[in-house]
Amino acid sequence: MNRVINVARMQLINKWIFLGIPAIIMAGAFLVTLAIWAMIPDTGAAKYAGSGQAVMWYFMALGIQSLTLTFPFSQAMSVSRRTFYLGTVGLFAVVALAISVLYYGLGLIETATGGWGMNGQMYALGWIAAEAGIVQILFYFISMVTLFMIGFWFATVYKRWQATGMLVASIGTAAALLGLVALIMWQGWGPQVGQWFAAQTPLTVAGWAALFCTVLAAGSYLTLRRATP
Repeated sequence: MNRVINVARMQLINKWIFLGIPAIIMAGAFLVTLAIWAMIPDTGAAKYAGSGQAVMWYFMALGIQSLTLTFPFSQAMSVSRRTFYLGTVGLFAVVALAISVLYYGLGLIETATGGWGMNGQMYALGWIAAEAGIVQILFYFISMVTLFMIGFWFATVYKRWQATGMLVASIGTAAALLGLVALIMWQGWGPQVGQWFAAQTPLTVAGWAALFCTVLAAGSYLTLRRATP
């Protein structure tokens, strides 16, 4: 356990990338959105913005950087790949949980202040805010961890097979998605698929994302075991 914690500390040596930039993204998105809302005439209609979730997408970049920046150093320090994996994923799971709780808290403040006094919705988005607090936190948490694992998986593919592996993985993923869309259109399943998506709730979306994240986590670990530092 101590070695796993030491890996987490090693990741945090560069606090700017792993903590500073996410904080700046959150603060910057919040302030810019408020400034834009202030310039929009008040017509009584709600003002929506997805900018509050900008830091969630940065987790994909964190997944890439957490491997490429520190994995070679960890191997030079004789850290096992299993320990590196557990320490890295564990750290960012904790960071994701902290941000998820923060999102929920900001949503409560947003609701209590009438959308920051401008009838805005940046954190308390209707589809999510209508759910219980624990569901909201779980949704944000799973979303961020999934994005992190996507970036981490691509980084492990690059470490294992270099540019050729990235090219094959990217083309293979695009081909699989295109083939799935083509199958849906060919079979005339469009309306059924649309209804299925419309019936999803934040909790069910989190469940599907968790399943996808589990597959990515397993694939990332197996690939990392043979990756070149």
